Amino acid sequence: MREAQSRLNPFTMMTDPEAILQAVERSERLNRLQRRICRPLDRPLIPKKGSAAELAAFDHEIDAAEDDAGDLAV
Repeated sequence: MREAQSRLNPFTMMTDPEAILQAVERSERLNRLQRRICRPLDRPLIPKKGSAAELAAFDHEIDAAEDDAGDLAV
């Protein structure tokens, strides 16, 4: 009886995580899903180009442009 109630009410299922894990393991629909492992943090998404000096110079230009824009707003 309690199992029937927990199937009808998803909030009741949250109080019994062990029952949820068992239901997931028995689910035929979940077992039929295609699975693959994605690890997007294993490699950088944007490759770094240029040397450290070039990057520092670019950062300095951006900071200088922000300072100039801040002076105009006053």
